Amino acid sequence: MSTPRRALIVIDAQQEYFTGLLAIQYPSREASLARIAEAMDAAEREGVPVAVVQHEAPAGSPVFAPESATFALHPEIDKRAENVARRYTKSFASVFAGTDLEAWLRDNEIDTITLTGYMTNNCVIGSAVGAEPLGFAVEVLSDATGAIDLANEAGHASARQVHETIMALLHSNWAAVTTTADWVDAVSSGRALSASNLVESAQQGREGSGAQF
Repeated sequence: MSTPRRALIVIDAQQEYFTGLLAIQYPSREASLARIAEAMDAAEREGVPVAVVQHEAPAGSPVFAPESATFALHPEIDKRAENVARRYTKSFASVFAGTDLEAWLRDNEIDTITLTGYMTNNCVIGSAVGAEPLGFAVEVLSDATGAIDLANEAGHASARQVHETIMALLHSNWAAVTTTADWVDAVSSGRALSASNLVESAQQGREGSGAQF
């Protein structure tokens, strides 16, 4: 496989996910934050361009309102964001919707995006799926992302269930899912990361569950 031309995308590493209504539950917000910072530092060392994205809701919104304290980037990300290649605000789950990220990636001949940030169950999965029709390969750092507990009329799931299920789902079709440490090694060595596919994942699922059809 040829060496990927990567860009690191840091999605919504904002105070909302640390001190706001959407505080990350799994992996721990402190641990995932440390991995995001680690990925940003590695990208700077290795010459991988970084784009930092912030979600912006309308004024007065209970989350991500631009006038609120929780709209701000976490300080650990904010101090690193001074040196990144691009910064965006968005109002949809996908980092591509309503931004010129696609054009910037193509102008810089990027073929692979690496997703970090929040939340696994909204903007990470939305961005990974959004990249598919655009032809970009996707990597997701499982320990540099995070989810929240969910409950509604359709059911409930813990943050760990949500996160682990979506990581398996993404790796089965839309992304190569790996850890930050493995990604840093891949970047430094110019190595491409491999994803599974839906057929292999289905087969392994049948074998693992012992399901009979």
